[in-house]
Amino acid sequence: MFKGPSEAAEFCTALKRRLAQLDGVDVAVFPPFASLDAAVRTLSDSDIAVGAQNVHWEREGAFTGEVSAPMLREVGVYAVIVGHSERRQLFGETDESTGRRAEAALAAGLDVIACVGEAEAEHEAGETQAVLRRQVSALPRNESLVVAYEPVWAIGTGRTATPDVAQEAHAFVKSLLDVPVLYGGSVKPDNAAELLARPDVDGALVGGASLELESFAAICEAASRS
Repeated sequence: MFKGPSEAAEFCTALKRRLAQLDGVDVAVFPPFASLDAAVRTLSDSDIAVGAQNVHWEREGAFTGEVSAPMLREVGVYAVIVGHSERRQLFGETDESTGRRAEAALAAGLDVIACVGEAEAEHEAGETQAVLRRQVSALPRNESLVVAYEPVWAIGTGRTATPDVAQEAHAFVKSLLDVPVLYGGSVKPDNAAELLARPDVDGALVGGASLELESFAAICEAASRS
């Protein structure tokens, strides 16, 4: 919940200028709902895509506060994130609701980044694969689906899964579902290159480091070299 419309437009203007010569990597920004239109308009003449942070599974109805996939399409959004760890932890979203959101978005023609990952207690108990298997099993099979592995114990804590731990989790997800898998746990400019060099790490879902232009651009540039 950062960057209202004016700040988002300013950021996107600077980002497209900063990454104008970048090759070999797909870049997307996912601002809050209120800033989607500003981002879409600002980036319409660039290769940087715009996505939303969540979506409801119904097309319309008595769901105050929710936003549907057709609404996002009309704004000009190309993708959406579902099942983010903060949505699961703070707002009670489940594997089932994540799957329903993904299905609705995909049916509407949106690309989907579906987040999976284990909490600290699950990680310490050696339950990573069991958690990932359960979460992945709730997702639809679709060529427009991307999975993001978010080790919850490494989000906003300053801790990062080692490249080997990330690689193992990504390889396991790919053994369950043949899709690209992004890493999303405290990705920063100083660890991005090493993480992205692992064979089954296909990109990054960047959190806090995406709020500052230079740090986000540095991660994009690291991805282009990986």
